[in-house]
Amino acid sequence: MSEGVLTAAYIGASILFVLSLGGLSHQESAQRGNLFGMIGMAIAIVATILSEHVTGYGVLIAAILVGGCIGLFLAKRVEMTEMPELVAMLHSFVGLAAVLVGVGSFLGEAAFASVAEKIVHEVEIFLGVFIGGITFTGSVVAFGKLKGSISSTPLMLPGRHVLNMGILLATVVLGYLFVGAEHEPALSYLLIMTALAFLLGIHLVMAIGGADMPVVVSMLNSYSGWAAAATGFMLSNDLLIVVGALVGSSGAILSYIMCRAMNRSFVSVILGGFGQKAVAVGSSDEGPKDTIATSADEVAGMLLDAAQVIIVPGYGMAVAQAQNTVYDITRLLKDKGIEVRFGIHPVAGRLPGHMNVLLAEAKVPYDIVMEMDEINDDMPLTDVVLVIGANDIVNPGAAEDESSPIYGMPVLEVWKAKTSVVLKRGMATGYAGVDNPLFYKDNTRMLFGDARDSMGSVLSALKV
Repeated sequence: MSEGVLTAAYIGASILFVLSLGGLSHQESAQRGNLFGMIGMAIAIVATILSEHVTGYGVLIAAILVGGCIGLFLAKRVEMTEMPELVAMLHSFVGLAAVLVGVGSFLGEAAFASVAEKIVHEVEIFLGVFIGGITFTGSVVAFGKLKGSISSTPLMLPGRHVLNMGILLATVVLGYLFVGAEHEPALSYLLIMTALAFLLGIHLVMAIGGADMPVVVSMLNSYSGWAAAATGFMLSNDLLIVVGALVGSSGAILSYIMCRAMNRSFVSVILGGFGQKAVAVGSSDEGPKDTIATSADEVAGMLLDAAQVIIVPGYGMAVAQAQNTVYDITRLLKDKGIEVRFGIHPVAGRLPGHMNVLLAEAKVPYDIVMEMDEINDDMPLTDVVLVIGANDIVNPGAAEDESSPIYGMPVLEVWKAKTSVVLKRGMATGYAGVDNPLFYKDNTRMLFGDARDSMGSVLSALKV
């Protein structure tokens, strides 16, 4: 393939990637956006394979077949509840790829037209490996926290900010020594920096609490984009630079929007709590509290007597795979003239858009799926709110308790409705590890059990 055709293919793929991001900005166009992205990626891969820069097709085809089979296996096996962990792990692959490409590029023999060109290339290698190293280990830790194999409680080491600053200063010094050094010492500097980047990635994410993990996943997405862009500079691949910049910038913007939605400092989150005081997380010390339990038959009666109903889904609904049953209830109530809408918090679940995807999977119409800012004002006018497996995003402590670790975080104000029905397996705290006063309010009813079973019982009672 000639350079002209390759350039044209790259431009076409870049346009498709931009259209893909535009499509993903709305639920109605998300499917089209995904299609644009897939077509653009197919064009980019085929064009790169057929370019004159690529040789060794035997190894390449074997790698594509192995990677494709693994990807197909994961796509068929991974549940929607496991998608956040999968995304975090895929980010780690991008980071590791950037590290390996950077080290490989340094070890390869390349001719440079001038000393300045050589220095620029070494800076690209150094930055690419550094960003990739942070992305790799940070994503692995994020995977562990989302999976539950690593505690979601933030790791608050004494002098942790001094440690982070020391690693950054050491990295700058190593970068200065690396550029222009002889091959052997330069390789040592590069490998030492890689180890420090791995350590920094682990420490940064370990210091971030569970409630902020959706932001962390989004931010790691941004890091992986910048790592890809740096790899593009190393390989002189314009498309990789463009794609990396798109992913990096969009991930950073999304992280900033999510931080605003959670009343979190953007800098604080990405730097592992910098500028924030440590707050003890745990249950209240006020002693035992009473909840008011209810039954499926009682909940069905409340719904039938209601004029307006709001359903607030959370991670528990995803775990129970209750979305289809919930939509069956929605259709039945709407057929009886009852207004039913869904309220979605920006960080519901453990991944941006997690609940929107689940509801779309159940064929819930887009026009009854409302964002938090759109529906919060209607809570006082609502007869019944069904909270299905959500916890931190409906916690009144965020608005009423200044001592709460999540104080100031915008939440769905479900306690303002006439009646709130909370579906939970038990009284465990949410991902942030904070007790929820909602459960003990006089207008709250607790329906304990698996969400799908509970919703199935409510559906059966409604049909009687």
